[in-house]
Amino acid sequence: MKTSYWLAAACLAAALPAHAGFKPIEVQDQELSQLRGRYVMPGRIISFGIVMSTTWRNASGDLIGASSTLQIQQSTIKPQFYVTTINQTGNGSTPAQGTGNVIGGSGLGTGQGVTQVVRAAGDGNSAYNNVSINVSEANQAPTQGISPGQALVNGQTITSSNAAGSVTVSALNSGIQMAIQANANQGNTLQQVAQGNVLQNTRLLGNSNLVNNLTQLNVVLQNNGPSTGALDCNLTTLNGLRNLKF
Repeated sequence: MKTSYWLAAACLAAALPAHAGFKPIEVQDQELSQLRGRYVMPGRIISFGIVMSTTWRNASGDLIGASSTLQIQQSTIKPQFYVTTINQTGNGSTPAQGTGNVIGGSGLGTGQGVTQVVRAAGDGNSAYNNVSINVSEANQAPTQGISPGQALVNGQTITSSNAAGSVTVSALNSGIQMAIQANANQGNTLQQVAQGNVLQNTRLLGNSNLVNNLTQLNVVLQNNGPSTGALDCNLTTLNGLRNLKF
């Protein structure tokens, strides 16, 4: 009887599919950190773009800055940033020489992900750093018209200056950098998107300056992809585990 029992058990084990004996392996947090937020249905992304702008307005109303756009879709032959410089003259008196002093900060450029910093040693200043992600759906990619501004090729630098200071836009590390050095020791600001990182860093040494660093990532997903049932299959399976107290 005992021999028959073990023989039946052995036959049953041999008849089971191979995956029935699968033993789960725990995935460590460090490995999971490389996976989170990286899942997208194949073919869903039909357009991706970046819009950046950096501006500095001093106490007299003089404005210096630049904006840049990049749009990538299936029809794009070569990804290209297009840059437009911003230059306006104010009507106020010349700002007093900045006397503030900000020290340190050499490690700010080595941060991972999004780094946003504002350091001020003056009065009446305003600084704004913002990174946003805009995800929308459409039947087809948006029409690519003639991009405004000057094409920025790899290794090239575009500059402009006025009474407020000077702006420099550079292509570096497969990305783009915008930097403004304000006149009269008012300070400086830098914004860059490169190698998967975003940096927005402003130093204010004078008074009554207004600084803006803006970066927007635009993603368009195709809304006529797989059927609702196909998209929902994974969630339905996971929902069923609730009845099993998982």
